[in-house]
Amino acid sequence: MIAETVCSAVSAAGLGIAVVTAYRRRFLAAARLAAYSLVPVGLVMTGVVGWLADTALSPTAWAGFGVLGAAWLLFAGTRAVERRRAGAGAGDRAAGRDAVAPAAPAPSLGGTAARPAAAPRAASSRGTDPAEDFSDIEAILKKHGI
Repeated sequence: MIAETVCSAVSAAGLGIAVVTAYRRRFLAAARLAAYSLVPVGLVMTGVVGWLADTALSPTAWAGFGVLGAAWLLFAGTRAVERRRAGAGAGDRAAGRDAVAPAAPAPSLGGTAARPAAAPRAASSRGTDPAEDFSDIEAILKKHGI
């Protein structure tokens, strides 16, 4: 009974604030406030608030939540053990598989070979006239037919 009274008071206060907001000609905000204010009354009228109040004060319900928590811990614990076991055996399984392309070269991770070649070109283009700087761009555009 107290939960219903609190919800009704919250809704009445929210509707009052919505009226003041509408008086200030902020109708969209007032409509949104009115919608939020009607939610607690709707929950009281559908019986959700009474059901929640009965559940919150029931020792059987709290014991049920404890059992659900224990089940969740068991699921999480077994999942962690499975992942740990799978992680230890993953290296053995990966070593036993054949490579997709055994003759392919390994990819370069640092990309250091391309950087030194780009640096001297950039340094040499600084000393030239500005019209020559666009020659690379023009070549790319001609290559693509633009």
